[in-house]
Formats: sequence, C-alpha cells, structure tokens
Amino acid sequence: MKWPRIFTAMITPFTPDGELDAQAAADLSRHLAAHGTGGLILAGSTGEAFSLSVEERLELYQAVREGVGDQIPVWLGCGTNDTRSTVELAIAAEDWGANGVLIVSPYYNKPTQEGLVRHFAEILNHISCPAMLYNVPSRTASMVDADTVAKIARKARVPFAVKEASGTVEEIIRLRQRLSSDVPVYSGDDGLYLASLAVGAYGVVSVASHVVGQEMQRLTELFLAGHVEDAKVLHADLWPLFKQLFVVSNPIALKWLLNRLSLAPGQVRMPLVTPDDEVFGGLWTAYLHAKQIRRAQAKV
Repeated sequence: MKWPRIFTAMITPFTPDGELDAQAAADLSRHLAAHGTGGLILAGSTGEAFSLSVEERLELYQAVREGVGDQIPVWLGCGTNDTRSTVELAIAAEDWGANGVLIVSPYYNKPTQEGLVRHFAEILNHISCPAMLYNVPSRTASMVDADTVAKIARKARVPFAVKEASGTVEEIIRLRQRLSSDVPVYSGDDGLYLASLAVGAYGVVSVASHVVGQEMQRLTELFLAGHVEDAKVLHADLWPLFKQLFVVSNPIALKWLLNRLSLAPGQVRMPLVTPDDEVFGGLWTAYLHAKQIRRAQAKV
C-alpha cells in the first residue's frame, strides 16, 4: 500500500451545545484534503476520543467519508486501555469502511512490555486493514519500547506502521534500527518532524497541518528533494506555531485557532476547558508569521 507522508489527526467539531457537528466535520475534512493533508485520522487524542461514543464515532466517520470520498484515506482511532474493547472498536471501524486504525498504547493501567505485546497482537489478529501503533507515554504513562514494537511488528499480519510521540528523536533511531524497511515510522510531534526525517522517519501525524498543511507538505518535499537547508529555514519559521499549539493541552489551542479562523465551530468537551483569549496571544502571532512565510514563498 502507499502510505501518506502527512496524516492530520483531525479535531472533532461540536455544536454550541456540545453535540457532534457532522456537517462541520465534513467541511473541515474537505478543507484539509485540499491543503496538504494526505490522510485523516479521526477519534485520536486531538479528536477528543475520550468523549466520543461508538455512535458518534460512526457518525463522524460517515460525515468525513462523505466529505472527502476516496480522495484521501480516512482512519479511525480505536485504542483503549481494555483489550476486548479495543478489539471491538477496531472490528467496527473496519466494518464501517475505515482505511486503517490507530491504536494508542493502553493508558492508566500501565501494562508490562509483555502485556503490550499481547494486547497489540490480539487486536491485530482480529482485523485485516492497516494499523498504526501509537506510542505517547506523556498521555498514557505506558511507554512501548522499541524492542517491544519490533516484536509486535513481527506478529502483524496486516500493513503496520508506528506513530512515535515519546518526545525524542532517539526513539525514532531505535525504531528504525529494529524495524524492517516496510514498516513506516511517523513522527507524532510536529516540532521534531524535520529531525525525525533526518534519522529515517517516513512522515508525520500532524496537529499543525490543520492550519499549515501546505507548509508541512513543502517541508517534506524540500527534505526529500535534498534541499535540507531550505527545509531547515522553513522549519524554523514554523517552530513558534508548533510550540504555541501546545501552550495548553491539545486540542484546546488548536480549536481556539480554528474557531478564530472560522474553519471549525465549537469548543472542547469537559473536562477540557478553553481559557481566556489572552492565553493565546502568542499562538495568533505565530500563526500570522507562518502565513506570511507562505505568502512570501508564493511570490518567489
């Protein structure tokens, strides 16, 4: 299969009274597909999966699939901290027609590495669609070691990838040393994307691509074409935005920005809350700077 270089971990739009806004989700998906996104992942941490019922996940998937059709792949996040529940969600996602599933490592209960191997192997044995293991210990308190990922990859009967978001390039290096070349490793951190490409990452599962998708696409193209110095300059210009999008817990800042840009309505669901606008002054400045860079490039 052909893996997209840039997945967007898409937010879930809500109405003012907190219900799923399916129309806004379809509209946003079309916008992303037209602005640099090669694939969408719904119901991940950026999509506030913690708050979505099974029925809402299906409605969200159907709205986005209608929005983009077969233009780009649409994946669904299915990970929980219970193996049986995750298997059920993954089977459902495949039955609905999802092009793949993202499976976050179990959170809260902190399984051993052997428990992680068995957890992922059990899920992968029940599906035939592509799957992506998502390692994000800052959110899960469950680090999936590179050796453990390699064991899981060897057991996988489906196309398999890794989203690495432990916050270090070193982990990308360790994964690339242990995994076969047909297992793509994605950076789960926009700020580490360029450095991750330099040590063997294939692409990125991005938050920033909601608003700078074309810039992320350009960064990738520059690096792959050997124009590393130009890629470094663009990365430096985007760096303030990468940082400001996480000034508070994701996706709070991103949703604030998308609302200001009229790209998606609604706020986050509790227990997440949006602070006063003053908190996001740096984010707005960083966004304006990033778009000035885009306009300057267009004139060259």
